[in-house]
Amino acid sequence: MAMHGWNRLPLWVRLFVITVALNYPWEMGQAFLYVDMDYSAATWWHCFVASLGDGVLVGLIYVAGRMAMGRSDWFTRPGLKPYAIMLTTGLVIGVLLEWVAVHRLARWTYTEAMPLISVLEIGWVPVLQMLLLPPLIFSVLAKTARIRAE
Repeated sequence: MAMHGWNRLPLWVRLFVITVALNYPWEMGQAFLYVDMDYSAATWWHCFVASLGDGVLVGLIYVAGRMAMGRSDWFTRPGLKPYAIMLTTGLVIGVLLEWVAVHRLARWTYTEAMPLISVLEIGWVPVLQMLLLPPLIFSVLAKTARIRAE
């Protein structure tokens, strides 16, 4: 898609597409840390669906930032407060989702290779995903917003 067509898309669509594109490789890269993820077609599909869910979760981070900062473009001028919003919201989402999925819903199980946050008995890698990728995602989104303004 030409850049001018991309810029015509609503912000939430661009955020979702960027999020899915950056989370899918992470999901595939961590698949070996989960039981029954053997890199078959089913695993590729499962990781794609998970990256769609990540798109929704990063959308929640966006909403939290918009509410806290009072601006829809809160991520375009990163500073202490926007990064604190991303990291705090990402940490809460990552820990809660992982804990509920593992301990309450039994949606997945880790292999021995998964490094654990011992107190919570949840994986470090999926929690780090919600800490490390959102700043990158919002940086890419901010670049598209700047291009749009030019």
